[in-house]
Amino acid sequence: MIFSVEMIYRLMGIIVLGCSFYIFADQTNNRRLTSGCFYLIYAITLMFGRVLPPFYIGLLVIFMVLIIAGGGLKKSVHIEESVAMKEERRKKFGGRLFIPAILIPVLTLVGSKGLDTVKFQGKPLLDPSNVTMVALGLSCIIAILSAMWMTRGTPKTTIKESRRLLESVGWAVLLPQLLATLGTVYTNAGVGTVVSNVVTSFIPKGSLFWVVVIFCLGMALFTMVMGNAFAAFPVLAAGIAIPLLIKQFDANPNHIAAISMFAGYCGTLMTPMAANFNIVPAALLDLKDKNHVIKVQVPTALIVLFFNIILMYCLVSLHI
Repeated sequence: MIFSVEMIYRLMGIIVLGCSFYIFADQTNNRRLTSGCFYLIYAITLMFGRVLPPFYIGLLVIFMVLIIAGGGLKKSVHIEESVAMKEERRKKFGGRLFIPAILIPVLTLVGSKGLDTVKFQGKPLLDPSNVTMVALGLSCIIAILSAMWMTRGTPKTTIKESRRLLESVGWAVLLPQLLATLGTVYTNAGVGTVVSNVVTSFIPKGSLFWVVVIFCLGMALFTMVMGNAFAAFPVLAAGIAIPLLIKQFDANPNHIAAISMFAGYCGTLMTPMAANFNIVPAALLDLKDKNHVIKVQVPTALIVLFFNIILMYCLVSLHI
């Protein structure tokens, strides 16, 4: 293919690598060496994760954890523009400031739906194994270039701002990858089979309603524990969706996959484990209550979860 998933990961790694160099050189950060090492290792895993043996990747991840556990990861002090300067820039650009942000979802949709079958000289334009991921990565690159063009910024400014946001996220930057891996580990360890045995032992035989309830609630709860619906889905799919809903009740797999992920996202709204959704925004906004985002989202999450259960039950029972 022309644009591959690995290419996107390598570009991410290059950006993180540049951020680590700036952290190493920051004399105001008394933990600059350990903090720089943390992001340097993260960059290595992004750039060379495909070629490095899993054993060595595991050692690098353990070293990162030791840095965090030992208090070696510290956020640098960033000198930002004054409020007056920011206000002046806001007035200068007006609504155009939102163009780079809007480009990302729009171009991702266009790329994933409109370019998925496009070929160039016989090669797929976007990696067929994950068209959406590649489209998202390319959309972010285009958004960065458009922001640089609008603001007359430089690549150096891009790296500096990336560093500021990366340090605001901190250790939580690892959670999406770690939690997705955790789901695979749980599935291979047979947790799905255990879940299936537990569910079938106390749910009345042939009760579609209770199977749906347990499945959707399980997706939400497992997501709250793991912090990621993608990590919860393999476990619950192997334990409940495939053996009970699909094989026993002849449910449509596409409907089950879509609604169950939506149920999992309800759990995402209610857990600090989903740091990139709930803890990071609180940190970026400097909220005093770090769980404020979660508290505001809980009512919405419960209402949406309730309707997910009703929707799945109706679709399966009516064999739609």
